[in-house]
Amino acid sequence: MNRKQRAAATVLVLMVVLGWSTAMAAMGHAALIAGLAPVLGLTVSQVIRVTRPVTGSGPRAESVPDKEDGAP
Repeated sequence: MNRKQRAAATVLVLMVVLGWSTAMAAMGHAALIAGLAPVLGLTVSQVIRVTRPVTGSGPRAESVPDKEDGAP
């Protein structure tokens, strides 16, 4: 999936999630929104995390030499 397709998918997901929560609030389901707010926040944060480009600046594991032939 190229960058434009990911951006379009992200916008679509965010529009659906935020539109749904707006509709629920408009219908008076504030208690439902309050209960699902953490889920909505997690959804948005995961979508944002997926769309960010991967950089090589994270921690890396050090290479470990192989054991010698006589080692258990």
